Amino acid sequence: MRIVIAGGHGKIALHLERLLAARGDSPVGLIRNPDHADELRAIGAEPVVIDLESATVTEVTEAVMGADAVVFAAGAGPGSGVARKDSVDRAAAKLFADAATLAGVRRFLMVSAIAVDDGPSPDAEPVWAAYVNAKKAADDDLRERYLELDWTILRPGGLTDDPGTGLVWLAPKVEREQVSREDVAAVLVALLDAPATIGHVLELVGGNTPIRDAVTAVGR
Repeated sequence: MRIVIAGGHGKIALHLERLLAARGDSPVGLIRNPDHADELRAIGAEPVVIDLESATVTEVTEAVMGADAVVFAAGAGPGSGVARKDSVDRAAAKLFADAATLAGVRRFLMVSAIAVDDGPSPDAEPVWAAYVNAKKAADDDLRERYLELDWTILRPGGLTDDPGTGLVWLAPKVEREQVSREDVAAVLVALLDAPATIGHVLELVGGNTPIRDAVTAVGR
C-alpha cells in the first residue's frame, strides 16, 4: 500500500514509515525541511517537501493523489506558541482532510491526544489549552466527514521515547497513562489493516494486551 503521512519527520511518523517499509508498503513522508529527506530515504520512505501551513489544497491534493491511505501525524511540537497550535494541529489537519477528500483517498488515520473531548482544565496554561482545543477541533471536523472519509482517530496518552513493548490498552476511554511512540506507530499499522475500526475514536496507553489483539477487540 502507498501511505502518505503528514508530519513525516516526527518521531511517531519515522517509526511508522520504518514499519511500513519493512513490511513492503510504500510510505510517503510529507516534510517541511528538505534537509530531512535523506533520513526518510534511508528508512525506505519517499520524502515530499511541502509546508502544510502555507500550501494550497491543490498542492496537498497532488501530494496524496494515488494513496491507499493517509495518516495525519503532524504537530506544532514543543516550544511552539498558541498561533501554531491552531495553524498546525487544527488548520493543517483540516487541509489534509480536504485534500484526501478531493483526491478520493478514503482511509484516514488521525493522531490526536488523549481526553481532548474533555477540554483543557480551567487552570491550564494558554499554550496547552490551545493545543487541546486545536486537537478537539480537528477531531470534530473529521468526525463530520463520515460520508467522504473512512476515518479512525487515535488518541495516545503521554508520549515517551522508550522502546515499544507491543503491549497496550486501547479502548474508547482509558486512564491517563503513558505510551511509547514506537507502540503508537505499531498501532497505526494495525489500524490500517483493520477496516472494522473505521468510525472509532480510540484512546491508547501502555497495557497488557498485544497490539493485534487490542485492535481486533475494539473492531468487534
